[in-house]
Amino acid sequence: MKPVQYIIIGAGQRGTGYATYALEHPELAQVVGVAEPRDYYRSHLETVHSIPSGQVFRDWQDAAKRERFADAVIIATQDTMHVEPALAFLQKGYHVLLEKPMATNEADCRRIAEAARASGSIFAVAHVLRYTSYTQKLKALIESGVIGEVVSIQHLEPVGYWHFAHSFVRGNWRNERESSPILLAKSCHDLDWIRYIMGERCTAISSFGNLKHFRKEAQPAGAADRCLECKIEAQCPYSAQKIYLDQGRRGPLQWPASVVVADPTPERTEDALRTGPYGRCVYACDNDVPDNQVVNMEFENRKTATFTMTAFTEQGNRRTSIFGTRGELYGDGEQIRYVNFLHNQTELVDIPTLDLTGDSPLHTHNGGDYNLMQHFIAAVADNDPSQVLSGLEETFETHLMVFAAERARHEQRVVHL
Repeated sequence: MKPVQYIIIGAGQRGTGYATYALEHPELAQVVGVAEPRDYYRSHLETVHSIPSGQVFRDWQDAAKRERFADAVIIATQDTMHVEPALAFLQKGYHVLLEKPMATNEADCRRIAEAARASGSIFAVAHVLRYTSYTQKLKALIESGVIGEVVSIQHLEPVGYWHFAHSFVRGNWRNERESSPILLAKSCHDLDWIRYIMGERCTAISSFGNLKHFRKEAQPAGAADRCLECKIEAQCPYSAQKIYLDQGRRGPLQWPASVVVADPTPERTEDALRTGPYGRCVYACDNDVPDNQVVNMEFENRKTATFTMTAFTEQGNRRTSIFGTRGELYGDGEQIRYVNFLHNQTELVDIPTLDLTGDSPLHTHNGGDYNLMQHFIAAVADNDPSQVLSGLEETFETHLMVFAAERARHEQRVVHL
């Protein structure tokens, strides 16, 4: 069978990761185009994938003006830049894999949803948590009835102290006006996952959250506004020196240093930290997204769920407890513990694992990125949208949950869906 040909729109961390699937499975997939305004990232994909020069673009609009020259596009631009390329490529008849979130507001999500329905194309959103072996095993256990009927779910997103500082204080998702609320940018994954596991529609939602710590008022006495100029930097867990430069002592600089500067070396990284956004003190940035947030959800059939997002954890896996009428499941992305109420027994459940060795950018999220690509490429090859686990309708529904939660947080009320 001819490999599925696809175009990468946005060749940053996520786009480059999705392109890697074609390198690992050239018999199944081929990257035949790229649109990326930054020279290094665009040229890197062009070279690695031997993309014809006529199919390499600085601007996605130039790619969209061409007659259709691939089966699918993967849109991995910044959050605020999803709408127009999604609409344009759907209109051209491409199958589309869109990085989450669909869009940063409800109206634009509706525009994309309407265009996807009208196109008849296969459409998927990159909710990678659905695709992990762990999630599929957890869902299979619930559907088998081993814990009876699910009554409630308790879910934690431990963002990680340094990851939060990197992405949501210094980085691209630090400011709601420039990107999106953190519940959308980071945790739409989680609300979508809760809905997927629950298997019921959310009917009401409330939320509380705020920016507690990463504020000018919390800056320690004597601290400078840039880490490399700070006399007390060594005492700060959020030091840019620790997060970006110390990594080089353990081996080649990779993510997150690769976000600070293209093709990072200690010298280039240090230069970027002296003048760029990632070298700023975490208490002297223009960030405004909450560093802690909780969401309470009511689902059909009197079921409930709670979700917590917090910056103040080690970098680790999401952790979930699922409470049923006949048992309980606890999981952390790698292991599931099952408690049987009838026999008062506890057992560990084996999870099938993928052999994802090496440092491929596709081998992240416990195999979710890899499995997402596997499902999307198969869906396009077979023209079978049922192979997509994160299709349009339910994804659109879970985005509406996020927007309702943000209304609830800002307006201090319960929002009914």
